[in-house]
Amino acid sequence: MFSNNILLITGGTGSFGNAALDRFLKTKIKEIRIFSRDEKKQDDMRKKYNNPKLKFYIGDVRDIESIRSAVRGVDYIFHAAALKQVPSCEFYPLQAVKTNVIGTENVLEAAISLGVKRVICLSTDKAVNPINAMGISKAMMEKVAVAKSRESGDTKICVTRYGNVMASRGSVIPLFVDQILAGHELTITDPEMTRFMMTLDDAVDLVLYAFENGASGDIFVQKAPAATITTLTKALTSLLDVPGHKINVIGTRHGEKLFEVLLSREEMVAADDLGKYFRVPPDLRDLNYGKFTDQGEQKISEAVDYNSHNTTRLDLDGMKALLMKLDFMQAIVRGENVQPEG
Repeated sequence: MFSNNILLITGGTGSFGNAALDRFLKTKIKEIRIFSRDEKKQDDMRKKYNNPKLKFYIGDVRDIESIRSAVRGVDYIFHAAALKQVPSCEFYPLQAVKTNVIGTENVLEAAISLGVKRVICLSTDKAVNPINAMGISKAMMEKVAVAKSRESGDTKICVTRYGNVMASRGSVIPLFVDQILAGHELTITDPEMTRFMMTLDDAVDLVLYAFENGASGDIFVQKAPAATITTLTKALTSLLDVPGHKINVIGTRHGEKLFEVLLSREEMVAADDLGKYFRVPPDLRDLNYGKFTDQGEQKISEAVDYNSHNTTRLDLDGMKALLMKLDFMQAIVRGENVQPEG
């Protein structure tokens, strides 16, 4: 699929970038370019992989000229660069806009002008019915991607949207593990809060599925199970053999939702069910509204969204089994000191 081609990963020093490298460096890919603003992480990655196929570009998606130099000659782009921490974005919302919205516009404009064949933009469940700055900026990122796809010519642009990636950097699972191992009480925000649960490999699989099957403007969502925070903490304390570990409910943080949504009910009406995935095609109508009748859509009023409260719910055993698919958790259970995945 990538044989003798060049792939660029923006924000490539993060969890997704590391997972993608583990998958693609073994293939016949010609070159993988890592574009990010963190020279230390780039240096760590260079030493870790020590692979001549890997090239590094320091820059920022906010600076279109730095993107252009990295994009020149590239066949495919995985756009993962983003500000993702919800509380941080609540305090600095304009920074989220500059990176997540304007940065995406810059990446796509460079890709189109330089003849990139395909671009996959990575989004989040927080972009659906958003209540926080991070989710709002990612919702706008999706709108930018779909809008650019209307005029992208031979450059195919798709979006993938997924939920909580377990044990990735910044996720709650490594925090809970650290608290347990240090003997500190577990701090949870709301015991009944639910989150989608998926692995980094699932995230890479979703991007590859969109890459292989998407038409320009499509949004792809992977079906995923969910669990309450209570179930997650019980699974972790059971796996680490501390079932009576103290839990402190501290209340919701800035911008947190009780449950996350992967597809709105409006999107559910239009979505194609592809088995493991949903595909939401773009609305290809133009601004000449006179062509269209002003009729309501009855299906929308009857539809329900696809959220972490109504998807498949993991019980304790199911949550433990899913956790034990993670290299991170396997190492922790063996008593090893490891860093979060990616």
